[in-house]
Amino acid sequence: MKIELKEILIKDLFEGYKDNTDEGVVAYGGKLNVRPPYQREFVYKDAQRNAVIDTIRKEFPLNVMYWVKNSDGTYELLDGQQRTLSICQYLNKEFSINHQYIHNLTQEEKDQILNYKLMIYFCEGTDKEKLSWFETINIAGEKLTPQELRNAIYTGPWLTSAKKYFSKKTCVAHQMASDYLKGSPIRQDYLEAIIGWVADRDKIALEEYMAIHQDDENAEELWNYFKSVIEWVKKVFPTYRKEMKGLPFGILYNKYKDTELDANALEEKIKELMLDEDVDRKAGIYEYVLDHDERHLNIRSFTPKQKREAYERQNGICPKCGGHFELNEMEGDHITPWSQGGPTTSENCQMLCKDCNRRKSDI
Repeated sequence: MKIELKEILIKDLFEGYKDNTDEGVVAYGGKLNVRPPYQREFVYKDAQRNAVIDTIRKEFPLNVMYWVKNSDGTYELLDGQQRTLSICQYLNKEFSINHQYIHNLTQEEKDQILNYKLMIYFCEGTDKEKLSWFETINIAGEKLTPQELRNAIYTGPWLTSAKKYFSKKTCVAHQMASDYLKGSPIRQDYLEAIIGWVADRDKIALEEYMAIHQDDENAEELWNYFKSVIEWVKKVFPTYRKEMKGLPFGILYNKYKDTELDANALEEKIKELMLDEDVDRKAGIYEYVLDHDERHLNIRSFTPKQKREAYERQNGICPKCGGHFELNEMEGDHITPWSQGGPTTSENCQMLCKDCNRRKSDI
């Protein structure tokens, strides 16, 4: 991993500065991608922004910033986005401090700002090396999420296109399916989820999928996959409930998209389970009706009182093996299985020794 500390003059940073809502923000002669298109849109408050300029005018040092060097000789700003934007916006006459814009300063004052030296770490190396380094950086302000760290590694046309669909507050994914997705698009939660789903389909790691597609011209395949997932969800589960938000629907789509499913029958079962007091995790119902794994539901456990009643009724005898055990050596079990309608009540509770209960659970 090559990490080189350089001094960059503010006037060189500002050269070629351009802020385009649709195309992103560039500086440093057009070679520095300050804010990749559709990246998260956090901004400093006025006091923080003004403090950056005040620090420069007093010739105090700003915290070091990090740029990652791309294979084509361009750079992407990893850490220092808000400081960079504050500097460029001030020089671009977008705000004043104490009623003074840059053009209100004396030439000497302007030159002092323009010739101020910024300390920049230029990072260059393999994808693995860069990711390892970025994870150790003490990022000022908002910490980078795992997906934002990946984005810093796998930059390219494919990622830019993917961010357009999944990483803006008003992105099309948010408009189409915000009810089904959790987190924030600008913190890359949507993008991370969708890539995770499609990587599961291809039976590879999320990072591997990004590496394979890094140089693709666009992310149309990812977008089309996402649309297929949402269309499938709305077809299989046409009645929306708040418990559906954030479920791993892409994983379910990968597994069941070719299975004949009766949406009406599934809805009736979902209604029944939503009313079942023994089901603690209602969100798990959607996965349960497809694979019938009770672990999704977090079935309500017998209370200590119910287990004590059953233990005393049995005189401490396990009905399966006939052995006598202390209470703490036994576990509560549904006499009539919950899956067959057995409730979690004292009357339906029996105490089994741990070995017998474990063998029963493994059947």
